[in-house]
Amino acid sequence: MSKLSKKIQAAGGAVGGRAHVGRLSRRQFVKTAAAASAVFAVPQVIPSSALGKDGAVAPSERIVMGGIGIGRRGSYDLSCFLPNADVQFVAICDVKEERRQAVKKIADERYGNDDCAMYRDFRELLDRDDIDAVLIATGPNWHATAATYAARAGKDMYCEKPCTKNITQSLQLAETMRRTGRVFQVGTQRRNLPHFAFACELARTGRLGTLRRVYAHPAGMTQKMSGWLPAEDAPPIEVVDWDMYLGPAAWRPFNNVMLNGFHFEKGGGFMGCFEEDGSFSGGGVLEWGSHCVDLCQWAAGADGTAPVEYNPPQDGEIVARYANGVELILREKDWLPLGSCPVRFEGDDGWVETGDSGKFVLSSPELLAGRTVEEIGGYPATFHVRDFLDCVKTRNKPKGDADTACFAHIACHAANIALLLDRQVNYDLAKHEFIDDAEANRLRGEALRAPWRIM
Repeated sequence: MSKLSKKIQAAGGAVGGRAHVGRLSRRQFVKTAAAASAVFAVPQVIPSSALGKDGAVAPSERIVMGGIGIGRRGSYDLSCFLPNADVQFVAICDVKEERRQAVKKIADERYGNDDCAMYRDFRELLDRDDIDAVLIATGPNWHATAATYAARAGKDMYCEKPCTKNITQSLQLAETMRRTGRVFQVGTQRRNLPHFAFACELARTGRLGTLRRVYAHPAGMTQKMSGWLPAEDAPPIEVVDWDMYLGPAAWRPFNNVMLNGFHFEKGGGFMGCFEEDGSFSGGGVLEWGSHCVDLCQWAAGADGTAPVEYNPPQDGEIVARYANGVELILREKDWLPLGSCPVRFEGDDGWVETGDSGKFVLSSPELLAGRTVEEIGGYPATFHVRDFLDCVKTRNKPKGDADTACFAHIACHAANIALLLDRQVNYDLAKHEFIDDAEANRLRGEALRAPWRIM
């Protein structure tokens, strides 16, 4: 068990509490005092790094971390973790040998040693008592399953998005984090960027008047099946563990294109694939939607709920409605040139639109009310990572906690179902099922391949 884990446990467990203090008899007290005197009679030389001096962080304050599935996006996330002095990255798990070696090289060079351990099976990494938290940056197929295993192993986690593939997984993930008391941060890093936070604040606090519409950019409103690509000779398991790569998804033969298909690029990859037999993603709305819809939920004060009505695309827009009448509109076109992942919020008294450029446009300059909002372009994850690390220590909820992620993902999944079925669907938030719609309800979840069932 790491020093930080012991410290949290001594404070009362995963969420907090009061340490038990026993009473000492007079004889026990005398013995303890004598032993302490003997220790302090001898001069002790303690390295300044152990005391947290000279800019170092004491071992008891360090968060010991491992990584699961560190590819292109994960490597960026890792670059945001490693500069933090209170992080000690000690292990990498990946199904690809070249990635294991690459991440080990990065970690070992960072610390000037050869200590970063490598694993092919993430369960071996999670078995380590000295690891406090994990970075999960696998493909979407693995996110919820790996996060559930991590929570059950007592690890906190920063998990890339989309963090679930369907409605059932969204509910299971949130329930698992509540039950285990783990700190969970989904990689919706825009929640920790000032211009997005300011835009959401304007909408949420009534500065725009009565809120009417929130707009999200899904970056894709199509549905397709990944299918079975032609079978190819699989490399040795030590080089690529294809069975572990598939994980809970339906089995299919090895194909190198599919092996490298978990990336987002217009017109390619598998991020838009939606399939009932064990999808590799969660449909076309989910990739950008898990960012933009998340921001719309925040702006609408809807973090603990989701729209109840979802309509198929019409005139290039998917329109969903919350129970209070506010519309969530997903559209790909007609955005101001403010960068990727744009959002727009409209009320009776004004509107605001912003995006990844760090800039925003207001219906009236009076909405600024004399404030200066820092413009940070390029959607860096450094602030989101720091939020997570601080919450690991304080046991507070981070900005992208599991409950927040659950409902934003449900909204995306339900929109995908309306898109796939090409008709309106209505969602019952109390029962978490579609109303009088057996066909839509079959799409709420999927069978997971053994042994990866998580409930």
